[in-house]
Amino acid sequence: MMWLKNNYRGIGGSLCVAIVAYFLGNYVPLIGGAVFGILIGIGIGNMKPLKASFATGINFTSKKILQWAVIILGSGLSLRQVYATGAASVLIILVTITAAFVAVIIAGRLLKIDSNLKSLIGVGTAICGGSAIAAVAPIIEADDHDIAYSISTVFLFNIVAVFIFPALGHALGLTQMGFGLFAGTAINDTSSVVAAGYTFGNAAGDYATIVKLTRTIMIVPIALGFVALMIVRKKREAQQVQGSHFHPAKIFPWFILGFLLMSALNTSGILDKAAIAFLKEAGKFLIIMALSAIGLKTDLRKMLATGLKPMLLGFIVWMCVAFTSIVIQHVAGQW
Repeated sequence: MMWLKNNYRGIGGSLCVAIVAYFLGNYVPLIGGAVFGILIGIGIGNMKPLKASFATGINFTSKKILQWAVIILGSGLSLRQVYATGAASVLIILVTITAAFVAVIIAGRLLKIDSNLKSLIGVGTAICGGSAIAAVAPIIEADDHDIAYSISTVFLFNIVAVFIFPALGHALGLTQMGFGLFAGTAINDTSSVVAAGYTFGNAAGDYATIVKLTRTIMIVPIALGFVALMIVRKKREAQQVQGSHFHPAKIFPWFILGFLLMSALNTSGILDKAAIAFLKEAGKFLIIMALSAIGLKTDLRKMLATGLKPMLLGFIVWMCVAFTSIVIQHVAGQW
């Protein structure tokens, strides 16, 4: 328990923020506890410098507990549900993810946005918002203000989507399944997908939720893709320093294997419904706690100095994903 002895102040501070954020998130689910955690953390952390005794615990929470949270979140994913969505929806998910990353690469380069921030906005928009950002951030060694900015950006467009997507779906004449596929592929946060889907109709909400779960499994190949890129980068850097060696195991995201293991336990039926519900809620809370810690150590001035270009990038990528989802459905005749 040495880790707790050395870090309890920062862990306790993050926990206090997370408890408040958790209840606020349940009260206002469209915003969610993760966003509340970041906002409250930034507010507290920027009022006055935190004591040095809190720093190690806050760092521990923002890194290690974040990884534990990703592992536990795997318990909410059943591969049977992924299979049940069918090949057509998986194809659209893959195409929209590809469209998101193409848009990130092109628009991010034109807007001259930092590589890590660009990557986090891309994965957050393409896959599943905060969970994907949480999984990729440790791999690419992202700064705290990049994590906070990317989650805030994705959150903003989630909220917009909840209000405009159902009306857009009716205007386009989408069927219940068609809108469920649209919402599940073009909205990121689960609560926002559920809100938009069930606003359109019960069948749409049910299908949108399943499609969203299918997108979540893409965390694994995307994370491994970033690992491959980081290995290439680190090897190149090591070659430039005489006598330096780099081992890929140093950056391999072992927590992703834990995510897969928890998913396998769900799929196998070893975990009953009560255990799955508890673990999903626990994972959600740990994400809030880790993001609260990130908020506590985020420099608001540095974040604001980044400007509005990343927000514009988020909008461009989000539009590309939504447009691609609609076009592919139309071409495939799934309306």
